[in-house]
Amino acid sequence: MSARGQSHVVGVALMLGLTVAALGALTAGVGTVLESQAAAADANRVASDLDAALDERAHGYHSGHVRFSEGSLSTVDRTVRVVRNGSVVGEVDAGGLVFESGDRRAAYVAGAVVRGRGGGAWLTEAPSVTGSERNGVVVVGVPRLGADEVGVGGTGGTAVTLETNVTHSRLDLGRGEFAVAIETATPDALARHFREENATVSRQDFDGDGTPSVVARYPGRRQGYLVVHDLALEVGDG
Repeated sequence: MSARGQSHVVGVALMLGLTVAALGALTAGVGTVLESQAAAADANRVASDLDAALDERAHGYHSGHVRFSEGSLSTVDRTVRVVRNGSVVGEVDAGGLVFESGDRRAAYVAGAVVRGRGGGAWLTEAPSVTGSERNGVVVVGVPRLGADEVGVGGTGGTAVTLETNVTHSRLDLGRGEFAVAIETATPDALARHFREENATVSRQDFDGDGTPSVVARYPGRRQGYLVVHDLALEVGDG
């Protein structure tokens, strides 16, 4: 074979090698994009499912489902505190549920549903707290999950049943200057919400566990109420 022919064969082989490498990189990139899109779809679906299944306005037995293709759903310790005139007058071990799939996240705490992580997190459902300056009241609603420690995960499709048996109790907290403190791993999302509600917002780690509480202080003296929605949550398979 002539030198020119050898050069031609080498050139073709080189082009084929580069084409295969490019296709491999493209396939890997498409796979990464598809995985990210699937994780985002899962997190959006779970956020909607949590809101529907954990209905603190219900009475008695209620059942719902959380479905995802890949990831994990687990309970976390979260506390809600009500502060009057600088002192804690109400404290509820509310608990929380967190879904994670790759870098995607959805969480439920104190009636709020949060998507995302860190400063990029946002609320899809607001917490169960109402402050009316015109009526001079603050009503802090706290859904208490009351679930045992749970961790459920899998790939290829997972369905989790959330069963609740909801009861309600109300505590008159008297009059004073009130604040509500919600423990959360995504404080920025809750802080933005409470600022929009004309509350003054700060952060405090009450128990030193490294998870901060968003503290929302309402202006003026008001009548305060703490309403605990006890969900008595049980988590089961599909």
